[in-house]
Amino acid sequence: MKVIAEYGNEDLAKVYVAEMREHDPSRKHLVEFVESLQPPIPRDKKWVLIVSSMFGCPVKCKMCDAGGDFAGRMTAEEIISQIDHVVRRRFPDGRVPIPKFKIQFARMGEPALNPAVIDALRTLPGAFDAPGLHVSLSTIAPTGGTTEDFFEKLIEVKDEFYPDGRFQLQFSIHTTDAAKRDELIPARKWSLAQIAAYGERFSSPEDGDKKVTLNFAPADGYPIDAKVVREHFDPSRFVIKLTPLNPTVRSHEESLRSTIDPFDRTTSEHLVDAFAEQGFDVILSIGQPEENLIGSNCGQFVQRALKASARPEKGYELEHYLNKVGA
Repeated sequence: MKVIAEYGNEDLAKVYVAEMREHDPSRKHLVEFVESLQPPIPRDKKWVLIVSSMFGCPVKCKMCDAGGDFAGRMTAEEIISQIDHVVRRRFPDGRVPIPKFKIQFARMGEPALNPAVIDALRTLPGAFDAPGLHVSLSTIAPTGGTTEDFFEKLIEVKDEFYPDGRFQLQFSIHTTDAAKRDELIPARKWSLAQIAAYGERFSSPEDGDKKVTLNFAPADGYPIDAKVVREHFDPSRFVIKLTPLNPTVRSHEESLRSTIDPFDRTTSEHLVDAFAEQGFDVILSIGQPEENLIGSNCGQFVQRALKASARPEKGYELEHYLNKVGA
């Protein structure tokens, strides 16, 4: 792996763009990965790496820039190499003395569509001396092919390698309207009832597991009904996460408008209150605006933004990538 571009703020977030298969003249096998902090928490307390599992993604979610430019699945070794690059940059001996060292499988690609992710999850605990290792996996819950086997093995991996709340599973839901959900996420996927049934098996908070996260990035025209969520999901096993719709090229092209204004938290109050009334814990996750300029936020993908004829305001300072990655 050869890193060809990196940009960001050492005290907030950095995006790395790398050639994973250096002798590929098509340059279809570029990978993006991220390291980030959560101010005001310092790096020596919490450090987050966000890695890719595919070259692009076959799913074309309306708000995500990685979708559509799919050039294949990564191997477990290629997944681990992203982590290794960033770890060795700061900790050459591979020892990460951080109480919460979190690896998120959430940059490029749908993890459940790549069986190598299971192998990477099995390898990761032995690859570094990192007693604070936690992992997070974000999925749309695709169905068909090898995905059923993937989700069964995921339970085994969590139990064997990531006990005591060291595994965070997140399902991307976004809307409770089934037809609208198909618009946003145009792929075969589990229903809310199927996600709930699996989540009940996956998470046992009474045994120390984290609650399963249900993620919503609310957009105008895509309703979210907290009562519908409660009909399927038990608040003792599931937590709600609300995030603004990030300024991606795809969301700009699709004219999606975030219901939550990151500069006005009152815009999220009605949803927070609605879920709280149904008994759910609610996480309101609003990052720093600078992360949108760096291109490190969820759904952002530098390579697509470089090719786009029109880009959203308040997102992507691409001059830092252009000469090295190209358009």
